[in-house]
Amino acid sequence: MSVKEIRFYEPDEPYGFLSNFYLAPIEVDGERWLTTEHFYHAQKFTDRQLQRQMQAVKTPCEAFKLSRELEQFVRDDWMEVRYDIMHFAVMEKFLQNQNLCQLLVETAPATLIENSPCDSYWGIGERKDGANKLGIILMSVRAQFSVIYRHD
Repeated sequence: MSVKEIRFYEPDEPYGFLSNFYLAPIEVDGERWLTTEHFYHAQKFTDRQLQRQMQAVKTPCEAFKLSRELEQFVRDDWMEVRYDIMHFAVMEKFLQNQNLCQLLVETAPATLIENSPCDSYWGIGERKDGANKLGIILMSVRAQFSVIYRHD
């Protein structure tokens, strides 16, 4: 019997590897990022110094908080490009961490839901009716990798 949906949020919970806060380093253009959360928030800024500041923080929670503190410097087109940047970051996470990629593929055919009580764009929000964009991205990435990692 397969699971119909998988809800995830905290990185230390079951299926926490789906979270952007999960410690799964990625390398982009020769630069190492501790988590996709670090990379994602750094892309909010065109200023290289601000990106490096984001890269240097020790936890994804700090990256999130720092991006809020630097809100006045966020690039003008952020709302238009954020989805594509997140998709890129998530794809890189699973391309570069093969064990996690296998785990992602094994979640099929379940619907993946970021059970965030405070984000109704990336997650489902407090009222549980949010857009779940992170879950949608994860399912898209999973579909792309499913041809490589077939499971029976």
